[in-house]
Amino acid sequence: MKRFAAALLGLCLSGLAAAHSFQLGSIHIGHPWSRAMPASAPTGSVYLSLENQGKAGDKLLSASTPRADSAELHTHVNDNGVMRMRKVEGGVELAPGKTVKFMPGSYHVMLMGLKQPLKAGEHFPLTLKFEQAGSVTVEVLVQDGAAAAEHSH
Repeated sequence: MKRFAAALLGLCLSGLAAAHSFQLGSIHIGHPWSRAMPASAPTGSVYLSLENQGKAGDKLLSASTPRADSAELHTHVNDNGVMRMRKVEGGVELAPGKTVKFMPGSYHVMLMGLKQPLKAGEHFPLTLKFEQAGSVTVEVLVQDGAAAAEHSH
């Protein structure tokens, strides 16, 4: 019976961790997550969704975290049939009533100069700065490959 209770508690807690979200004014920040990386990896990425629930536009200007030397907003672009990662200059526009998804192969927060490996099950803070809404610090959940694949679509 104790094993059953422990397993049930674990499932409940994992469900809560997988569904975490944050709110800053009219900006809803859905499930910030990162993929676990090998200990030798110097970089990582953060994915999330940004829903502008307001009537006015806003813009994500920057991100920062104590977990890395720097954090940049990036996207992937098709350059003559070759997908290339590019830094986003000027921020990411958030139109009223729309959602922008940061996911593999699209927008993401690029973490450069990781200060320690990204290990599955860990959390770390990420501060997002918006043009209108201000700044908010969210908790990023580091997920293993299988769990990360569930959130990549």
